Amino acid sequence: MEMVATAKSKKMSNKVNASKPFSDKIRDLMSSLSSLSSEIESPYLRKVEKVKKIGLLVVTANRGLCGGYNSNTLRLAKAHISELKKNGVEIELYVIGKKGISFFRYTKAEVTKSFTNIDDSSGYKEAEFFANLFLESFAAKRIDAVEIISTVYQSSSVQSPEVVKLLPVESQITGGKTRNESVIYEPSASRVLEAMLPLVVKTAFYKAILEAVCSEQIARRVAMKSATDAANDMIKILTRGYNRVRQSKITQEISEIVGGASSLK
Repeated sequence: MEMVATAKSKKMSNKVNASKPFSDKIRDLMSSLSSLSSEIESPYLRKVEKVKKIGLLVVTANRGLCGGYNSNTLRLAKAHISELKKNGVEIELYVIGKKGISFFRYTKAEVTKSFTNIDDSSGYKEAEFFANLFLESFAAKRIDAVEIISTVYQSSSVQSPEVVKLLPVESQITGGKTRNESVIYEPSASRVLEAMLPLVVKTAFYKAILEAVCSEQIARRVAMKSATDAANDMIKILTRGYNRVRQSKITQEISEIVGGASSLK
């Protein structure tokens, strides 16, 4: 299991690293056009004075044996949900992974929809499905914001669960660079910005899914390495104990033979 997890974690980390240039360039482009956000009318830039209802997606694994991967994410989700409820915010909860589904069933939390189809083979198709699901709800004003709780991949040695706000999109693109006037946008900069808003959300979901699955495999590799090391230590201890008992039995048998031979004389 350690070897399989190592191979899968390497494959997923390559995917995460390969997706970064595109997501970074999208973020830079959107950031440079953020000054135009007030000039266009898009349902994804809708501003809400008081958030009354949030669409929350929690990403966990379908399987265990991956250390604290699931428990850390669920601990953060539980604390965040409690904080939102304390502030009077209604939650529309979506859960990915059998571990998360079991947890929220045990806590008797109301889950709007659950999914178990996310694994190391998942990609942009799955991310687009979740993005369209939340974009439609947000545009129809059924929810006022969208957040995702998942494990964020920072490096091969550091992964941590975080709460990421995805909608409204303006929270993702404000406070960026000033617009480069030497760049010509066709048909216009505002039209480009408006057309790219859904792409920002889809890219964010794609990034979150890749990083969550990669973090799961890394956590499983670490857990299985610890289990392998513990098993090797246990084998050494048991082998040493077996050899002691065996040697003691052999010594006792030799002593009995010698004693018997001496009594015959």
